Amino acid sequence: MPKILFCGDPHGDLSRTIHEVIEHRPDATILLGDITPRAPLHVALEIVNDLTQFWWIPGNHDTDSEEHYDNLFESEWSHRNLHGCVATIAGLRVAGLGGVFRGKVWDGIEPAQYQSPEEFMAQIGRGNRFRDGLTLRHRSTIFPSTFDRLAAQRADVLVTHEGPDHCHNGNPALTRLAEQLKVRAAFHGHHHQNIAYEDTVWRQVGSEDTFLFEY
Repeated sequence: MPKILFCGDPHGDLSRTIHEVIEHRPDATILLGDITPRAPLHVALEIVNDLTQFWWIPGNHDTDSEEHYDNLFESEWSHRNLHGCVATIAGLRVAGLGGVFRGKVWDGIEPAQYQSPEEFMAQIGRGNRFRDGLTLRHRSTIFPSTFDRLAAQRADVLVTHEGPDHCHNGNPALTRLAEQLKVRAAFHGHHHQNIAYEDTVWRQVGSEDTFLFEY
């Protein structure tokens, strides 16, 4: 039976992820953000690289510093970033939306201040850019353009960093996204608890915790 391991926010400590991969040998492993690895991700998980295929989405803390950013976005697994796209993983179409809603761009509810990263960059001036692109902090911000492109697709599974409105301080936009994608399962991190929301497709995976999805 195929299986995917979902890992909640490790915040730099990947020991639980490594342990669970060794124990369960999943076909794929997906990190749900706030990874902040202390070395490039492919190096930090090198010991179990042959046992599973790793994928990830960024969390808000993954753009707190250039070190955190580079260890993810510039690692050899940069192409395994699921943010804003759908990929076939272990036979399932998995959609990803990393990062968080930020009111200065879009809170997911009210009309957005900026529709896209390009629109935002046009307003901030070249001197405020990070490596001649989007500011570092907003590289983990959800923009409507990314959200809308993803919502127009179909998927079996959705992974997000922020949670839907089933959880405290969750966002109804993510509940809507899961419905638009017509997924049969959805997983998120960020809120640091392990909760299966009754009568929904959603499950929260707690900080440094994991959930094994078999199908």
